[in-house]
Amino acid sequence: QVQLVESGGGLVQAGGSLRLSCAASERTFRSYIIGWFRQAPGREREFVAAIRWSGDSTSYADSVKGRFTISRDNAKKTVYLQMNSLRPEDTAVYYCAARMTPGIIYEQDTNKYAYWGQGTQVTVSS
Repeated sequence: QVQLVESGGGLVQAGGSLRLSCAASERTFRSYIIGWFRQAPGREREFVAAIRWSGDSTSYADSVKGRFTISRDNAKKTVYLQMNSLRPEDTAVYYCAARMTPGIIYEQDTNKYAYWGQGTQVTVSS
């Protein structure tokens, strides 16, 4: 019944890197899109990046373009978020989510994603 599990969060200094993992279930492996979102204290949950299980389509929030890279390993049913050049403003709980309905890769509405992981904390110190 656990559909998505995030891991890889932690504490890192500004300028450092982390790689987050999102392990999918058989159900969410059949999703159309896997997205990464983040939520900082007192702020709305925001879109970070998205990918499909096939093809080359990806999308990124402007705030992370050039620094974050989303990728997948279908054999492991896992999506990754490589985060480089981290900044204190990247501090948040990071969630992966699965969209089970058709849509465009650029869609950033959280309401389009049916399944969510428990989140993993990323803290970037200055």
